Amino acid sequence: MPKIGKDMNLTPLQARVARDIVAYVRQEQLAAGHHVSELGLAKALKTSRTPIKIALNYLAERGMLSQDRNRGFFLAKPYDDLAEIAQDLSVSIDDPIYQQIAVMRLNGQIPEQFAETDLMRLFNISRYMLRGVLSRIQQEGWIEQRAGQGWQFLPMIDSVEAYEESYSFRAIIEPAGLLAPTFMIDTEAMARCKKQQQFIADGGYLTMTPQELFESNAQFHETLASFSGNRFHVQTVRRLDQLRRLVEYRQASKRAPRREQAVEHLAILACLEKGDRLAAADHMRKHLEQARRHKVAAELFEAVELPVEAAFESA
Repeated sequence: MPKIGKDMNLTPLQARVARDIVAYVRQEQLAAGHHVSELGLAKALKTSRTPIKIALNYLAERGMLSQDRNRGFFLAKPYDDLAEIAQDLSVSIDDPIYQQIAVMRLNGQIPEQFAETDLMRLFNISRYMLRGVLSRIQQEGWIEQRAGQGWQFLPMIDSVEAYEESYSFRAIIEPAGLLAPTFMIDTEAMARCKKQQQFIADGGYLTMTPQELFESNAQFHETLASFSGNRFHVQTVRRLDQLRRLVEYRQASKRAPRREQAVEHLAILACLEKGDRLAAADHMRKHLEQARRHKVAAELFEAVELPVEAAFESA
């Protein structure tokens, strides 16, 4: 494998994997000297070992990792010394186009159905680059490919009304999940969740990227949903997280509310640790209602100016 330097042009997949590795190390609060294995990361990140290997070499060149030919990779820096590289990787190769597609869709500037050639012309990029971006969007669940008919956006939370409706729905189902008769806590999962939320509350919110902040929030709610023992409950919460992803990325850049949310998450976990599910459900309902009021008031759906000059022709 050729030597990978700081300025190497990673593919969109490799860039995302490198970003995910950094986020994983920060979330797990791993110390310098920790052994980072390809197989372990492949399982944790649910991806193949090939992009993992390339990303690890890249991160070694960036000084985050050290490599022993016989034993593999080890952290050269502790988790709390990776803010700079996390920020660098938060804007990967495909992110500018990804963000522009997201904002244009939220602004109603891209129709529900479109052809790849339309976006290739609009952004002046190759089909290879565009497909990398569309693949990411497809994995996140807000677009699908239609055989012989190009691509189609799936329903999104793209208005104040839809956003409020989603929170009203969550305020019903998430507390109910905590009170389900099949509810059972996975102690290891809850310990990881508590560790992550404590890190955010203790100052992690100041250095975490918007993506990391959103993913940690989603992971909290999906973890508690998994305790319900109801597969449909988990799928619903996960789907709602996918639908709110784009809007939440805008909100995640505002730091202070993220600390408040982490503190509220910790209060819910404390109730569960005491075995008081009724109090936990009440805290969850209040938490979601407060988040709804705060975020809707934050004017998340204001139109955003984009650096794209070309107009998109209506389908």
